Amino acid sequence: MNRRRFLYQAALAGVAAPLPWAARATTPRSAFGRNSTAEEVTAGLDLRGKTAVITGCNSGIGFETMRVLAMRGAHVIGTARTMDKGREACGKIKGKTTPVVLELTDFSSVVNCADAIRAMNVDIDMLILNAGITLLDWQQVNGLEKQFVVHHLGHFILTHRLLDRVAAAPLGRVVTVGSGNHRDAPEGGIQFDDLSGRHWHRRAYAHSKLANGLFSLELSQRLRNTRATSNCLSPGPVDTNIRRGLPSSMTPRNLKTPAQGAATVCYVATHPSLATVSGEYFSDCNPASQSAHQTDRAMAAKLWQVSTELTHRFIT
Repeated sequence: MNRRRFLYQAALAGVAAPLPWAARATTPRSAFGRNSTAEEVTAGLDLRGKTAVITGCNSGIGFETMRVLAMRGAHVIGTARTMDKGREACGKIKGKTTPVVLELTDFSSVVNCADAIRAMNVDIDMLILNAGITLLDWQQVNGLEKQFVVHHLGHFILTHRLLDRVAAAPLGRVVTVGSGNHRDAPEGGIQFDDLSGRHWHRRAYAHSKLANGLFSLELSQRLRNTRATSNCLSPGPVDTNIRRGLPSSMTPRNLKTPAQGAATVCYVATHPSLATVSGEYFSDCNPASQSAHQTDRAMAAKLWQVSTELTHRFIT
């Protein structure tokens, strides 16, 4: 078994892979804050020779993250729901970018996206799980609440199929864009007994964002004996297209700009001080408090198990 396959199997199974690696230190704090921009937090970094994959590259935080990482020299593989949208976004960027189609509600599309990226034969230094939606009504995909599918299950499959490429990079990072709204998830946390959303769809966005945080936490455990890391973050309330259709009563004052919203994404994905930090949650470019549910390791492990069962046809 070659090294990459060994890393992949070890990460998925949570098995110790005997690689030399420093013990985790106390998570450092930065001088950046709420008003920092993605350009500011990456100032002075040279990302030439590195490859980033970011989902939802065609607008908002995703586009700004792609722009800044490419500006710093990284090759950015950006996903969008259609090739036209991906090409249009990449065409606006100075630097090396490659568009790939990804429809997160269609698990076959997720597989095809991962296969297209694997065919490029590159290690992935940054896998940034960013794409998202907000819904006001109850929608389902194959009997499952749609935001849970988009935010969690689609990204769960993509990560599984690319994880060996992340683990093979010198310092691979999986960066999951969660939300402070995870605190508003339904009582009891992840609704394992009814993932349809029928009785809790008004809190479905928060439910899916809690899933993001728990996924990132469990992944950090499964990567603990590799060089790869997994961290989650909240970009904060940002003025992007994800808010289209929301009533003004649901729009907070003083929204961040996309440049500010992308700052924590870029910070967690690139900053040298976080090279060995894993299993953390960030907001405004610093470690942040979380709900008890999002730090519940038993819930995280159960979510991983249930997600594996729901997607087994697409992750093997």
